[in-house]
Amino acid sequence: MKLSIQQIADALHAPIQNEQNVTVTTTSFDSRQAKPNSLFVPLVADNDGHAYIDSAVQNGATAALWQKDHTPYPTEIPLILVDDTLVAFQAVAEFYLHEVAPKVVAISGSNGKTTTKDLIAAIGATKFKTLKTPENFNNEIGVPTTILAMDDDTELLVLELGMDHPGDLNKLSTMVQPDIAVLTMIGEAHIEFFKTRGRIADGKMQITDGFKSDSTLVYNGDEPLLIERVGAKDNLHSVRFGLNSENDLFASDIEMTPTKATFTTNTSSQSFTIPLTGRYNVANALSAISVGHLLGIDDAQMADALINAPITANRTQWLDGRFGGQILSDVYNSNPTAAKEVLQSFSTVPTNGKRIAVLGDMLQLGTAAPELHASLAPDLNPEKIQQVYLVGELMAALADALATKYPADQVHLYPSNALDDLTSALQAQLTADDILLLKGSHGIHLENVVEKLID
Repeated sequence: MKLSIQQIADALHAPIQNEQNVTVTTTSFDSRQAKPNSLFVPLVADNDGHAYIDSAVQNGATAALWQKDHTPYPTEIPLILVDDTLVAFQAVAEFYLHEVAPKVVAISGSNGKTTTKDLIAAIGATKFKTLKTPENFNNEIGVPTTILAMDDDTELLVLELGMDHPGDLNKLSTMVQPDIAVLTMIGEAHIEFFKTRGRIADGKMQITDGFKSDSTLVYNGDEPLLIERVGAKDNLHSVRFGLNSENDLFASDIEMTPTKATFTTNTSSQSFTIPLTGRYNVANALSAISVGHLLGIDDAQMADALINAPITANRTQWLDGRFGGQILSDVYNSNPTAAKEVLQSFSTVPTNGKRIAVLGDMLQLGTAAPELHASLAPDLNPEKIQQVYLVGELMAALADALATKYPADQVHLYPSNALDDLTSALQAQLTADDILLLKGSHGIHLENVVEKLID
């Protein structure tokens, strides 16, 4: 980003206080992370960012967005006066996006968003100068932050769009106006706010609200809820991917090892390999290949990109354990659909020792939480997963459901504040022949357990 204060003010139709000839090249919400030539964006939340302007200036901020109602105005740096700093920040991002005018690929879904983003960006980078969402910057703050981090010669922008509440994707899609949108799947994530999977699907379909006349939706054709909603939309360009042969793009000859999956597709004889296991990750790769086709990238280039794709940490990531065995870390997020898929895949991974699963609470499931946690029981078999460690108050429902399947000494329940005790118990049991799965919502912080168990 490289924008003058005057360009930003003009884009916002906003006055400048303490006017100076200043250009900004980065943005900051945290005054401690401000740096020279940065635009400080004080957000009004539990802590009002306006109170930290002195710190931002000391750390190098050269200008700021400023809410008009916060008086008296500081005099150290130029201020662009606005009604709402978050709304203004989003408007600046939208302006800059139109200035740079890259192709925009937007991705959403109940799970698989980040992995799909990584795969699409790897494919896109074979032909275009590409930027992707860092980590999980996928909300009303993270998306504009990513946009404003673009170089002015960026050709492809790959954005992950999150959805916590109804209307979230409408706002984000309208902001970014995607050329291509991808919907990975519909699960139970955030059902606390949406109540039913059908309403989640309705919310996800809002990713098309910002479509231009030639935009295309790439969606999971194995999901009836999406098929129904796409079919009800007039003049919507769409491409279906999935594991079923009714899709426009589907996989065949799937072969999996603990660390990778290889497959071909119905459209060519090219073999593809991804550095991930699980049929659900094959589906994620199919969505990325579908996008690659729309971007005019040939299959051989995509195959090279996929096998070397850098994958964001803690998404079905195999790690070397300090105990000598392997750890499958999938602790960034969890919902019932994703947990079942990981358990099914983990149950088939060869081992000379035990398979041990650590499952943390799945959050934002509302009143259905106990039932949905208990629903994981059919995917846990004592012959395939010999020890089960459950973490959190909600997992008590799964412990009860496993009482008739597992001996009492093979199921262990820990409160969410007892991660040190859990770690000690695992360290005492694990051997070099064992493999360990950890899966849970980020709020349970199983990544702290992973860190203590790896080399």
